[in-house]
Amino acid sequence: MSIRHGLLALLAQGPRYGYQLRAEFESSTGATWPLNIGQVYSTLNRLERDGLAVRVGADDEGRFTYRITAAGEDEALRWFGTPVARSDRPRDELAVKLALAVTSPGVDVREVLQTQRRATLRSLQDMARLRSDAPPDDRAWRLVLESMIFQAEAEVRWLDHCEEVMLTRLESGHSGR
Repeated sequence: MSIRHGLLALLAQGPRYGYQLRAEFESSTGATWPLNIGQVYSTLNRLERDGLAVRVGADDEGRFTYRITAAGEDEALRWFGTPVARSDRPRDELAVKLALAVTSPGVDVREVLQTQRRATLRSLQDMARLRSDAPPDDRAWRLVLESMIFQAEAEVRWLDHCEEVMLTRLESGHSGR
């Protein structure tokens, strides 16, 4: 996951300054991805340069506040709508994405879950084909491939669980969080 998309998701909730973004990002991700404040401000500078956020002033303490632009909102929604590739997970981007999705107004969490489930099931089918074509004596490749298959199967089960928990909370009158 890029810090860029995480900050855009938070800015979509309203204007923030750097330390707020850092604290809310870490809080939303269960502190599984601590951010250096320098990363936050350098990312904000790039977001501003790319027209995805604008600096809207400073508060009484001199902290610069940033607001997302329409292009930034489009980029954040595009990110939420794009499945995470299994190969792009130095940290568990999917868990972070879902944690931010349930706290971001206007994000259809069910659709985020369904989009990811479809992509994971396609990947699982591809890996099953690879397994059937793998030479039986290539044990190393089969072990790696089966590890990937088990991870994908576990992800589908976890997505099912997330959806069940979310639906149970909604039916009992709680918010989608």
